[in-house]
Amino acid sequence: MESIKDKVAIIGIGCTRFGERWDKNAEDLMVDAVYEALEDSGLESKDIQAAWLGVHTSFDTGQPLAQAMKLEYIPITRVENACATGSDAFRNACFAVAAGVYDMVLVAGVEKLKDSGMTGLVGGGGSPGTNVAPPSTAPASFSLAPQRYAHHYGMRPEDLKKALAHIAVKNHHNGSLNPKAHFQREITIEQALTAPMIAYPLGLFDCCGVSDGSAAAIITRPEIAKQIRQDYVLVKGLGLAVGGNQGYLQSRYDFVHFEECVAASKQAYEQAGVKNPLKEIDHAEVHDCFTSTELIICEDMGWAPRGKGPEYVMGGVFDLEGELAVNPDGGLKCFGHPVGASGLRMMYEITKQLQGKAGPRQRKNPTLGLAQNLGGAPATSSVAVTILGARD
Repeated sequence: MESIKDKVAIIGIGCTRFGERWDKNAEDLMVDAVYEALEDSGLESKDIQAAWLGVHTSFDTGQPLAQAMKLEYIPITRVENACATGSDAFRNACFAVAAGVYDMVLVAGVEKLKDSGMTGLVGGGGSPGTNVAPPSTAPASFSLAPQRYAHHYGMRPEDLKKALAHIAVKNHHNGSLNPKAHFQREITIEQALTAPMIAYPLGLFDCCGVSDGSAAAIITRPEIAKQIRQDYVLVKGLGLAVGGNQGYLQSRYDFVHFEECVAASKQAYEQAGVKNPLKEIDHAEVHDCFTSTELIICEDMGWAPRGKGPEYVMGGVFDLEGELAVNPDGGLKCFGHPVGASGLRMMYEITKQLQGKAGPRQRKNPTLGLAQNLGGAPATSSVAVTILGARD
């Protein structure tokens, strides 16, 4: 299998402020992110040859992007893959560029959820048919994992809660340094531990919020990128794994790992040539829809041994100044989760870190960053992994 490594470069990136954006509709947010990406690259709309739009609920087609940005009569593809939508849109666009089909491509992700009145994503829906499973809220589904984790590894629930509280405090600290985050204030361990319960053991500060937002990237081939700017960022590896409900159908599923995450990370690591991810990856944006999900992802990605995630978390390994900074921008925990935008928002932070432009969150001389985007439920999901690197 041929690798995507060093065949695609990011030359422009943009991201709106996430939050309750009553002043903007979905088109407005999308335009703001795309214009920032264009300005960052020094290009204009007329330079774009094709586009991919990641969106979950806000638009049914790619036509709104064509209309809003005057991208008339070029190919625009709408991508939807649950919460991994933004990363999958980026992945598809990268393959088109690497194949030489297009020289200059736009990828955008957007979601406007606050106007919908949604307080969270509900599963179990879909078209009418024989599936009569009742709807289940995301907190209810994902709360099964930390309960099983504590039992599986013989942990006291209160000790696991302390590790989850550390993740919440860490991400809120990072988010407090980010003017584009929805939530920009720090919290204490005590606040995290005593917050109202949402779905045991997940309290209020263990759950990400519902937000509006958009992010965008402009990509091309490296030989073109070097003619445009010196600090372009290279795609080093792409992975995508989609579950077929195996976790719910097979009794051996343990609820303490995401098999799709393991498979997607293996794909991306092989392409990027990563052998020791904890040592080689400098920073990562992961899908912390819940603090317990971040904990398990850190083990699935090979950054902590199985059952040792809480120890690594409490030891500061994943803090902003730690060995591998996890969610240096605040993560879903502080940005919320406008579904189509989240994956590209992650790549915005990684790109800025690799360019040395992350402000007070800046890591020292990073060379590789990673984005992990998860859609679905603990026992069956779609997971996309993207590895980006600084120019050699």
